[in-house]
Formats: sequence, C-alpha cells, structure tokens
Amino acid sequence: MTKTLQQIITIGEAISHPVRLKLLYLLSERERYIYDLAKDLELSRQVIQLHLKRLEKAGFVESDLRLEDNDNRAKKFYKLKEFDVDICLKDLDEIFD
Repeated sequence: MTKTLQQIITIGEAISHPVRLKLLYLLSERERYIYDLAKDLELSRQVIQLHLKRLEKAGFVESDLRLEDNDNRAKKFYKLKEFDVDICLKDLDEIFD
C-alpha cells in the first residue's frame, strides 16, 4: 500500500521525539496506565497525554478507557499496536511524480 505525504509526515512526527520513542519501548513490555507512564518517565500526565495522542494518531498505540473494580474512576490504559515503519521510493514517486 502506497502512503500519502500526510501519512509519512504523521509517522515521522510521531517517532521524532525521544519521549515518544521511550513510550513505544515501555508499551512494548505491556499495557500501561497513563499515570504509571508519567511516573516512570518523571513527566506530568498532561505531557504524556500529548505524546500518546500523537502516537495514537499515527497508529502506533491504542487506548482503552475502563472502570476498575475497586475504583469508580475511569482509567485510560494504552497498549502498543503491531506496526512496521517503512518508506520506499515507490511512496515518494507516487507523491512527487
């Protein structure tokens, strides 16, 4: 499948920040609650949320909102989706030719 220019830009932007790469690594180990990710990276939940939104938009992660049995608050969990990042000359030919 040939990628559009916007798809290539979205993927590039998603993996262009060290925090987002670290998030991908952490999520490759297991599904995580956003609070735990913030704690592990020593960043605010708001900052982590912004990075996760970028990764989700690019198709690298997915989220699941759920109620925990012992807590009546909704918690958002993230997990890594299966992905393969590649760009080939055919993609660029399709865009710029």
